[in-house]
Amino acid sequence: MIQTLRVALAQINPTVGDLPGNTELIIDYIHQARRAAADLIVFPELTITGYPPEDLVLLPSFVADNLKCLQKIAAQIQDLAAVVGFVNRADSLFNGAAVLADGKIAGIYHKICLPNYGVFDEKRYFVSGKEILVAEIRGVRVAINICEDIWEGAGVSEFAAAHGAQVIANLSASPYNMGKAAERENLVRSLAIGTQAFVLYVNCVGGQDELLFDGQTMIVDADGKRLLGGEQFVEKLLVSDIQVDTARPRPSKGSWSYGLKHIKIALPILENRPTLPASARTSLIDELQEVFSALALGTRDYVRKNGFDKVVLGLSGGIDSALTAVIAARALGAENVVGVLMPSRFTSPMSVDDALAQAKNLGIKTMMLPIDDIVAAFEKALNPVFENRPRDFTEENLQARVRGMLLMAISNKFNWLLLTTGNKSEYATGYCTLYGDMAGAFAVLKDVPKTMVYRLSKFVNQSEEVIPANTIQRPPTAELRLNQHDQDTLPPYDLLDRMIAAHVESNRGLEKMIGEGIPQDVASEFLRMVDRSEFKRRQAPPGVKITTRAFGRDRRMPITHGYKKL
Repeated sequence: MIQTLRVALAQINPTVGDLPGNTELIIDYIHQARRAAADLIVFPELTITGYPPEDLVLLPSFVADNLKCLQKIAAQIQDLAAVVGFVNRADSLFNGAAVLADGKIAGIYHKICLPNYGVFDEKRYFVSGKEILVAEIRGVRVAINICEDIWEGAGVSEFAAAHGAQVIANLSASPYNMGKAAERENLVRSLAIGTQAFVLYVNCVGGQDELLFDGQTMIVDADGKRLLGGEQFVEKLLVSDIQVDTARPRPSKGSWSYGLKHIKIALPILENRPTLPASARTSLIDELQEVFSALALGTRDYVRKNGFDKVVLGLSGGIDSALTAVIAARALGAENVVGVLMPSRFTSPMSVDDALAQAKNLGIKTMMLPIDDIVAAFEKALNPVFENRPRDFTEENLQARVRGMLLMAISNKFNWLLLTTGNKSEYATGYCTLYGDMAGAFAVLKDVPKTMVYRLSKFVNQSEEVIPANTIQRPPTAELRLNQHDQDTLPPYDLLDRMIAAHVESNRGLEKMIGEGIPQDVASEFLRMVDRSEFKRRQAPPGVKITTRAFGRDRRMPITHGYKKL
């Protein structure tokens, strides 16, 4: 027998901790789903609180307020069912999903598989659930589970399907990294085939500190066919009719130790339900477009959700500041980006010309603040202490710190958020100045290797020259001394980024790196640079995570340790 269920999937962008704002957003999407005559609307994981709420959930008032919001949402539910993520308190704290119907809470599911790796730390806060929840809606049995429940091989969905579930609704907050969209889709397809059930996968979208959620909400049928997909990085309500064959054979029951709760939700008989417009299946976007969109969304949300309208950054004429400016302008609008040129006696006229050309191409405002006199004043004050010792990186760092001081002053005076421009290759090796070019609130390129910076810059210039060609073509230089180039200190960036991928992102040590053809002296020096720079990274601003392992909450190395065999 074929049963039709009209489902609405809410790919939304909640803000962590903004309980009233998130509640209004949820209610608005519920009204949209009702106007579309949906039977069921499903929201992402921890919808009310935003994800991840971290230690906010340890505040009793926060949990109590989120429960009040759930009751407010439930009161809005008429003529359809809704599944909303929230924090539940029942002796312990649970990552929960509430099934709402007829103005009340009809049932609650507690997340069973709690991730505790990488950026996740859920066992710090929550206790695992023990019971599967299946809601029967218009004769279709819909099992509810949450994010990691379908990633970890614990049989949560399989148990539900073996006990009659024909649809699996998964509420997710699955962070983005390059390549994850395809991995995620393959996972959902395999789950649908293995359970012989439709899978409604609902992921949130938007930035939260260094994490970014890309959506990729989808519906996959029992044959593994992707019926509908949400565009990455965009808020949207997806509505679709699914035709469920209730006579389709169930998978074998196997042996699991979960409990099972079944609830039945009565909905009114609908007459003359409006026909849905045809929905195109959204395909995955090109890698460079995906990464650029991710960086723009992460930047926009960090700025806006922290209450800022404008950003400021140092515009040097180099490729990192050029790409950062492009991303900021696309994220916030050119009128909300200010570039500050701070030339010294080591700054070439070419760098100034390139920076000004870049600003003109983007339509952003610029300021010019030469730093020679300020640096000279610092050097004069330090002369008696330094006892006429020869110049070295100390004087180079003075220039960077003067620039950082000027940028912070502008940020404070005008209430503009300061963006830093360093990339992952620099953060890995410590090729950055603490309290200098690292000074700021958000590091747009923090998880972007230098080779990817070049690829993204060429991508930006595909249709027109936004970044001056000279900025991309010239050898990279910090211009803190005469004739300085990055490769005076660092290995070639293609080799450096290869080592970062091996060691930082894949935990491969010296012996394996040598086995992969990297010269021992180069690999040893690289490991030394990464190890000794941890103290800098601990003081660095957050930035958008785009790789499988970013610096920060992904990689938690001690600053002080004596282990040498890396």
